[in-house]
Amino acid sequence: MPVVATIATKLAPFVNEPYTDFNQPDKAQAMRSALAKVRSEFGKEYDLFIAGDRRRSSQKLESLNPSRPSEVVGIHQKASAQDANDAIEKAYAYFQTWADRPFEQRAECILRIAEIFRERKYEFDAWLVLESGKTWAEAEADVSEAIDFCEYYARQALKLAKPDPLVQLAGERDEISYLPLGVGVIIPPWNFPLAIMVGMTTAALVTGNTVVIKPSSDTPTIAAKFAEVMLEAGVPPQAFSLVTGSGGVIGDTLVAHPKTRFVSFTGSRDVGLHINELAAKTPKGQLWIKRVIAEMGGKDAIIVDRETNLEQAALGVLYSAFGYQGQKCSACSRAIVDEAIYDEFLDTLKTKVETLSLGPSDDLKNYMGPVINARAKESILDYIEAGKKEGRLIAGGEAGPGEGYFVKPTVIADIGPKARIFQEEIFGPVLAVAKAKDFDHALELANDSEYGLTGAVFTDNPDKADKARKRFFVGNLYINRKCTGAMVGAHPFGGFNMSGTDSKAGGPDYLLQFVQAKSIAEKIS
Repeated sequence: MPVVATIATKLAPFVNEPYTDFNQPDKAQAMRSALAKVRSEFGKEYDLFIAGDRRRSSQKLESLNPSRPSEVVGIHQKASAQDANDAIEKAYAYFQTWADRPFEQRAECILRIAEIFRERKYEFDAWLVLESGKTWAEAEADVSEAIDFCEYYARQALKLAKPDPLVQLAGERDEISYLPLGVGVIIPPWNFPLAIMVGMTTAALVTGNTVVIKPSSDTPTIAAKFAEVMLEAGVPPQAFSLVTGSGGVIGDTLVAHPKTRFVSFTGSRDVGLHINELAAKTPKGQLWIKRVIAEMGGKDAIIVDRETNLEQAALGVLYSAFGYQGQKCSACSRAIVDEAIYDEFLDTLKTKVETLSLGPSDDLKNYMGPVINARAKESILDYIEAGKKEGRLIAGGEAGPGEGYFVKPTVIADIGPKARIFQEEIFGPVLAVAKAKDFDHALELANDSEYGLTGAVFTDNPDKADKARKRFFVGNLYINRKCTGAMVGAHPFGGFNMSGTDSKAGGPDYLLQFVQAKSIAEKIS
């Protein structure tokens, strides 16, 4: 029996990782213990990791707790352009060795990463709470998604190892195989600092590529902890590097290097477009067209039809707009409501928004924590001031109390389609509400955006739902549910237009972006 079949027969069908219920006293106590353990590591210094070589630099980067910015979570190195070059060169030198490993061996490493995350789940929950400002529930979802990516991509890689048979011509043996691309630059965001980083990295590694990871400067400690997990899981140290520092100093160097084969990026539209432009250039010595896999954000809308359960629609908008402080590329930042129920919807939503608790994310009772940093807080408050002039403030509209970067959940109604807060990505707890004449008008308003990531429709009319399936131009459409919370395996994730390359992370096609297909025909008679 082929080795690939051996591991495949041992694996149960993929199922999503269950979430911990923190309402259970023993689970809540375990989480509090993990928070205390992680706090005991605050202020530790972490090295650059370049294919097994640990380095320090004279310039440092401090990661802060956004709930209490006086607390230093970790001290990290600011890598130089030379460090970035060395990382690419070392990854290139080891690429063929890693590529030659059977799919099965690489998949086993990725499955072991999932096991370690399960063993250390509370600890990683705590790091996410304290470095990225996620509430307990949001942190738990992030770690669970990281586990899901490992489990799902390991199984998908084993399918790539045994492709479906081709048409066999008479007198020939015809086959197709999937080869890794080469060196990949992984640039994850701060808002899903574990799940997205793990997903992009493991997809690249399990298909035989070597990687250089450049994490966000807001969440480098989580990345350093992931590097520890990879080593423990048996990923060879030469197969990956972790370099922290300025995107301008090392990010461009990594992307532009002639031995970089692909870039996997999640972040803002402007940075994504810059990466795409830089990657399109062909410096001397480069033998390929670089591949860019990009997810670049959204301006996501939920349509609330007159034929719907208003209570459920209001809850869907509430959770989509204010979960993780609206700092999800999938977050609802526009609610487009049929004029027949507009005022009633606003009253219902206002009541619900006023119940949301805001405060430090390490306190279980808080539904919302801080935004990620001082710049984000300032930018969000600027958008709120602009929104007050463009519409009618319904709720929030100001900073929250306390040391942290808190912004109250904000709803601004009567927004026109050309308003800044209707068109521009805010990435914070700010919801613009617009009135639609009817369902067709609502679709027109929803599609009036340069983005096309997620969207949702609340309607009890099946004809209107079908119309949304055909005409709501987004990569991920949800009907009668919130527009956040994509699940690996069930909701392949990625969007249209300025939302990126529609990568469909967590779906059956995702790994194809990290390989190239080779067709082989052998004459046998």
